[in-house]
Amino acid sequence: MVERVLVPMDDSELSERALRYALDVHRDADVTVLHVVGEPSRMMGAATGIALADDSEERVRELSEDVFERAEAIAAERGVAIETMTEVGSPARRIVERADEFDVVVIGTHGGSLADRLLVGNVAKSVFQHSPVPVTVVR
Repeated sequence: MVERVLVPMDDSELSERALRYALDVHRDADVTVLHVVGEPSRMMGAATGIALADDSEERVRELSEDVFERAEAIAAERGVAIETMTEVGSPARRIVERADEFDVVVIGTHGGSLADRLLVGNVAKSVFQHSPVPVTVVR
């Protein structure tokens, strides 16, 4: 029986579909939404602001706020509560590291911009290949 479900989310419709699927299929499970903010790097992007922020923890929370608001609205439509957590780093790596705390990972097939997918690779594929628990990939 599935008791704990991890749903990694970014700002994509596919990650929202994954959350809806998880909530519909695993009705009695505790669902946790994980948003991973990319590591600060020399490349352009929102994560660069983390390294420059006076309060990096607060900046990470700000970057996750929209994703969590949408996730909580989806859960509220179904009359359930979810937990949320934020990590900083490589999305696939952070998801896999957290996965062993859950019974299953439910993830959208891909998300982010085309540039993100080309530079970072397919997060869902990497999670599927390396997760210590079963992974459901939602299209």
